[in-house]
Parts: sequence; C-alpha cells; structure tokens
Amino acid sequence: MRNPFLACAAVVLTAAALAACGSSPDGTNPRAAGAERPAASGPAAPGPTAATATPPATPAAGEPVDAGPAGTSDAADGPRTPADEITPATGTFTRKQKEYLKDRVPRGMDPAAVLQTGQETCDKLRYLVRADRDTAVGAIVTGEIPDAADAVAGLCTQHQDLVDEAAYGYPDGKHSGERLRPGTYRSASPTTDCSWQITGAGGKELAQGSSATGKSRTITVPASARTFTSTGCYAWLPEGAKG
Repeated sequence: MRNPFLACAAVVLTAAALAACGSSPDGTNPRAAGAERPAASGPAAPGPTAATATPPATPAAGEPVDAGPAGTSDAADGPRTPADEITPATGTFTRKQKEYLKDRVPRGMDPAAVLQTGQETCDKLRYLVRADRDTAVGAIVTGEIPDAADAVAGLCTQHQDLVDEAAYGYPDGKHSGERLRPGTYRSASPTTDCSWQITGAGGKELAQGSSATGKSRTITVPASARTFTSTGCYAWLPEGAKG
C-alpha cells in the first residue's frame, strides 16, 4: 500500500524539480547542467555496502512495486555505453558521478538523464529522512524508492545506514522460508487497517494482532515461525541487532 506521506513528498520534490528545470542564465541545456551539479556526499556508514549486500527480504509475489523512471526499463537489457564514452553534452562529470554511470547508460541514452534519476533518488531520501527516518527506510523496504542501494552507494553514501537497515525489513505481504528471520520488529508508518499474523508448523497460529490507531507497533517473530503475514502495516523494521 502506498504511504500517503511518500505521495506528499513526491509532489514536493516534483515541484522542486520543475522549478530547477528552467533554462540557466547562459542558456545551458538544463539536463546537461544538472550533470554538473555535485552529487550529495558524506561519510559512509558502517556495515555492509550496498554494492555487495544482498537484501534478505524482498516484496512478496503479487505485491505492487513502483515502476522505474520512464524510458529506462525498455533499454535495461540492451547494450551499454562504454565508460570512456560517457560524457555530458556540456561540462564534465565528477569522479563519483562517472563511477555511478559505469555500465548503467544504455546505448543512445543521454547519460545526464540516467544521472538525474540517481540524484532524484538521493533527493527523496534526504527529504524523507529529515521528516521521518522510519518512513525513509520503509520506502526502501517496499520498493517505493527503487534502485536506492545503487544510488546511495554511488551518489549519497551518507544514507548507507538506511539501505543497510532496509535489507532486514519486511514489506506488507506473506513471508516464509529464507525471508523469515526471528527477531523484534516495529511497524513503519502503518495505516489504520494494519494487521499481522504469525504461524508455525502445520499452520498453527503463534501470534496475531491489529492496530486501528495508525501508531507504530512492535512484534516478535519467534524462531518457530513458519510464515509471517502483514497487511496495511506498510513495512516492518528491525529492532536491535540484525543478522
């Protein structure tokens, strides 16, 4: 279920992007000019890097996941522009931007457009984490901010802690097998129709609950759990140690 806070954030960020897309004083192409902007940067957070970490939880089959930016999915599996040929229409890319674009620009596509997608992801995370950190992590868990791990690893490493935490979270849906891990979790931005159920061997119910308040709840997934089902809770984030 889409988080209403994220919908509001998208409106704010879209308005800001439109305001920034006007022609520059010297008539520079807006997209190329955007490529010259320094990428967000900061100290990398401790923990596994987004380039190597494999999130142990993914959305359950059949769950809606936001599509990527228009124009990128069709060319996703096509040939890529060699790294030494990736240049903006005007200006230059920074070293960090070049590293992010490597093996990411489809043949024939403006690399500035690909870079802009990554920078917009960083902008969304920066906006959300200032307003509510759990919502920012939840947006990564649910896939509402797609490709967050790559954008963070290449362009805004100060948000690496968000990606690391999201790797151990649960989106709404049914989870079992390798995606089911014992531990304590809190709900991030739940709706007033949040409910959950935990079952063990043979389908025996171990725990269930609901919340009509829209306030965060805390649950424990025991080692004996076989399935964990969540509806209307948006995302569950790990409490304490992860592993």
